[in-house]
Amino acid sequence: MTENGPVAEIVLANGPLNLVTRPLLRQLNRILAAVSQRQDLRCVILHGGDARAFCAGSDIKEFGPVKADASEQKILFEDMVLRNLAQLPMPTIAAIDGPALGGGLEIALCCDLRILRAGVAVGLPECHLGGLAGNGAIRLARLVGPARAKQMLFTGAPISSEQALAWGVVNAVSEGGSALAAAREMAATIALRGPISNRLAKELVDLADDLPLDAGLSRSTVAQQRIFDSDDLQEGAAAFFAKRPPVFAGC
Repeated sequence: MTENGPVAEIVLANGPLNLVTRPLLRQLNRILAAVSQRQDLRCVILHGGDARAFCAGSDIKEFGPVKADASEQKILFEDMVLRNLAQLPMPTIAAIDGPALGGGLEIALCCDLRILRAGVAVGLPECHLGGLAGNGAIRLARLVGPARAKQMLFTGAPISSEQALAWGVVNAVSEGGSALAAAREMAATIALRGPISNRLAKELVDLADDLPLDAGLSRSTVAQQRIFDSDDLQEGAAAFFAKRPPVFAGC
């Protein structure tokens, strides 16, 4: 992991294709555990480094050895790591400069925002092997709706960067440069905004599909009270009247 002020970058370091393996997941989980405790970080970028792919999916060689004890050795651990990524308290961005396939797209779907390089395809090809993108099915359906999610899952066909943007699989397509450069620009903007408000906004949006409306609005009331009790809101108001950029302390 590298840091640039309040922005951290996590690299999926298992070149040349950044395949999802147990060692990669263990390394990622250790980093996530440390990052989750950092109050000073305002945004996290996840990317594939110099590899040919953001992540080309699971290492098929691992399928056989874990068959007898798949739940303990692979499925449950992978589910936990992806959940830990999705539950990071600060905004996260997946910068996808190479193909994100299978488990790779599942990892990207755990991030809050996704930026895809033009001309790069994404997909969930597990059905070609008789497999299932379990995490991907749930998260993708919530993101793009059941019909589009089923098309990707049933056919296993990758979709283009243009289609991924049109369907809402990604938030933006980087036309003139790398997705990482675009992600860094977006992260820098996010880092200037209120860190408490961004963390609470993420929490509320993530709860939106799980809670009845009244319960969600009650949580929103609690979150707004936390904002009004913060020094950051006072700084934001003072900066507005002074016509200067706010300097948020995150408290």
